[in-house]
Amino acid sequence: MISTAFAQEFAQEWVASWNSHDLDRVMSHYADDFEMTSPFIVTLMQEATGTLKGKEKVRAYWAAALERLPDLTFELIDILISVDSITIYYNAVLGRRAAEVFFFDGNRKVKQSIAHYNLER
Repeated sequence: MISTAFAQEFAQEWVASWNSHDLDRVMSHYADDFEMTSPFIVTLMQEATGTLKGKEKVRAYWAAALERLPDLTFELIDILISVDSITIYYNAVLGRRAAEVFFFDGNRKVKQSIAHYNLER
């Protein structure tokens, strides 16, 4: 079971790492076989499934995103906790709100995440 303390610590560090634009710091949260699903993967990476598998593919996606959005800033709104996952609800890019679900492995590294956005903005 994921503790409230771990969830809060992870969420705060995750937001801070994105706001720092330090891609190495961001990537430190993820397992090597990490899998990411996002509607922006479809448009930015031309991947019809919306899913990238492997830390290096996700890194390339996020590097492109940071290049396109140099003023990227996230703001934490709330954290939701489950058995082996947490959901971070936050203000994301271009005035959108987002909820991202993070599934953790036994080493407390993210093995999978699924991002959800309000795409109507």
